[in-house]
Amino acid sequence: MCIMNKIIYITAIALFVSACTDSLLEENPKAIATETFYNTAAEVEAAINAIYYNVGVSQLTNEINILEPLTDYSYGKGSLSYLNDYVGYSPANMTNMGYLWQAYYLMIRNANLVILNTPNGTETTEDQKKRYVAEARFLRAHAYFHLVRLWGPIPLRTEENMKDIDIARSSIDEVYNFIISDLLVAELNCPDTPRLLGTPSKLVAKTMLADVYLTTGNWSSAKEKAGEVIDSGKFSLVEIEKVEDFEKIYGAELLTSSEEIFYQKFTRDYGNNILTFMHYPGDGYKPYGAAYFSHYTFGSNLFFKNWDNDDLRKQNNFYKKDIALGDDTYLYKKFIDPNGYNNSPNDWPYYRYPEVLLIYAEADNRINKSPTSKAMEYLNMVHRRAYGYPSTQPSPVDFNINDYNEESFFELVLMEKAYETFFEAKRWFDLKRTNKTAQVIKQAFNIDMNINMLFWPIPTGELSYNKLMDQNPGY
Repeated sequence: MCIMNKIIYITAIALFVSACTDSLLEENPKAIATETFYNTAAEVEAAINAIYYNVGVSQLTNEINILEPLTDYSYGKGSLSYLNDYVGYSPANMTNMGYLWQAYYLMIRNANLVILNTPNGTETTEDQKKRYVAEARFLRAHAYFHLVRLWGPIPLRTEENMKDIDIARSSIDEVYNFIISDLLVAELNCPDTPRLLGTPSKLVAKTMLADVYLTTGNWSSAKEKAGEVIDSGKFSLVEIEKVEDFEKIYGAELLTSSEEIFYQKFTRDYGNNILTFMHYPGDGYKPYGAAYFSHYTFGSNLFFKNWDNDDLRKQNNFYKKDIALGDDTYLYKKFIDPNGYNNSPNDWPYYRYPEVLLIYAEADNRINKSPTSKAMEYLNMVHRRAYGYPSTQPSPVDFNINDYNEESFFELVLMEKAYETFFEAKRWFDLKRTNKTAQVIKQAFNIDMNINMLFWPIPTGELSYNKLMDQNPGY
């Protein structure tokens, strides 16, 4: 797909939102005249494109900014420094959480509008309607998957209860069942090839299903869906020989790669704001605009110390910079835009192919109560690539299956994923789903974390708006 298509995709979102801000994003479900909209393919696609906009630049940044300092490898600066002590969340943290909650529910509401109104279109075919509704249901599942992991039991707002203000929480299991039902429709009716870069296909839906099943402990289904993605042959690891090659995965000017599955797409007109919070002024990695260097680590950090210096991912992720915290301080350079002039266009990876390989390895190990040769091979593919070896050929850094049992192999996979998805907002979710958060934080920082932090506080706006909603424990 050419660069112009990516620009058209983002522009369509911007045009639709600017035209419909006073109607689509309001709470009144009848704000758009549905009898004259959702009729043509162009109208429905504009409505679908608007779903992506809600989390967009600032709210995706808010999520990353809060999740990363909660890990065992990172620290936060400024308003994020409160997170370093694991005693709770500050008012500033809670304000940004509230913005994210609102953004995800606006995303859900816009998806609900498409799901509700598209079947009544007069100028679209039945196949088009199925594809459009499937895409909207995928995006709704995406939003709920983030919400349930961040806040726990939450209200399920659907196309059937859009006029209802007061909606009680659904249990975590009920939310996951709803997510799975949406994704199964997406898997069935999404196209084989995404209509645009950054939109879902059948294989994208299978990938998220694999992740959801892994999160809920459904090992057999996680393995099945990950296996279907792998066996499709549509994706492969980008081979790495030197540190600079990681720009073939994360680079600012990169359009796509062989391991891209589902990304938030950005352009110079619609930039990725997270780089603003990563870099130091004048470091050359983002030579324009503000730079807040809000995330950092120390060479003494246990995660950092245990990470092999020969791993090219480590070399790619860090650069030493004294930010008035000592000369053993490191900032992060996974996402850089050294030749840019405005609005970092680095795409944000929700799902890359190496994660699918590791999902399969983890699930297969749990099913068989020990690592299998296939699970070990998939893990070794990711590991070899990190050291500059061809991913599909045996290498000197391969792990030996005879050295591991079920639990030690699980720990190995979990750690490999932490290295592979460093600063991709994955680690906190992985620690939570494996019930290892408090243990890992204790090992890393000798801190007994406030366990109530596992679920974020319900925003005060929701508590005022929805009379059937109550606060999470500890807030």
